[in-house]
Amino acid sequence: MSLAENYFTRANDLLARAWAANAPVLAGLAPVLGGSIARGGVIHVFGSGHSEVVAREIIGRAGGLVCVTAMPDPTGGFIENLPGYGTRLAERYDRQYQLRAGEVLIAISNSGKNCSPIEVALHAKARGLAVVALTCLAMSRATPSQHPSGKKLFEVADHVLDNGGVPGDAIVEAGEGVMAGPTSTLIGCSVLNWLMLGVVEWLRQNGHTPPLLRSQNLPGAIEHNRALGQKYAGRLSRQLA
Repeated sequence: MSLAENYFTRANDLLARAWAANAPVLAGLAPVLGGSIARGGVIHVFGSGHSEVVAREIIGRAGGLVCVTAMPDPTGGFIENLPGYGTRLAERYDRQYQLRAGEVLIAISNSGKNCSPIEVALHAKARGLAVVALTCLAMSRATPSQHPSGKKLFEVADHVLDNGGVPGDAIVEAGEGVMAGPTSTLIGCSVLNWLMLGVVEWLRQNGHTPPLLRSQNLPGAIEHNRALGQKYAGRLSRQLA
């Protein structure tokens, strides 16, 4: 079996397991996010380092909700373990775009041990937001926290989504004990899409029109998207939206 085929087989098995493990949490989260959106709220997403790629999956894209926006880290995660940096990041974002009570923050960190996502989550909780962690529980439980509190992201969040990965993320033996083929992006993005679809379904079932973006390559889509965005003027960060 080739490395690629090995990855295909194992990753799809992990993906199926992630669906089964997260389905109850996703069902419970749909009304939380849906209710916030129905009240005019924004969904805030933060991912430090490579987790920013996962966050980008549901921001400003065709078929996605317009009211999802990113809390960007201009260092790209370079100083994510500097105590206090995540708090300052969240405070600055809060001043610019507002973290409002009753809204939702999704904090993404595969390891769940680094300072920035933990501090962002704690700031959001203090502001009255519901905090959702997307993490790898196996990885998080296997490594010590870098935050002064000693806590991991899953321990400070209100709701936890598990990407079902393995410690170290990579799943394929590439020779000489070296592993390749990470799964946190593949499965993390899938989990977020499952969540967004659950929210869309909840909105429709409860009499609300989901504010879904269209591909700008389709006729009339740019005008449609601009009209949707007017409701959230000043609330959506331009860095990733």
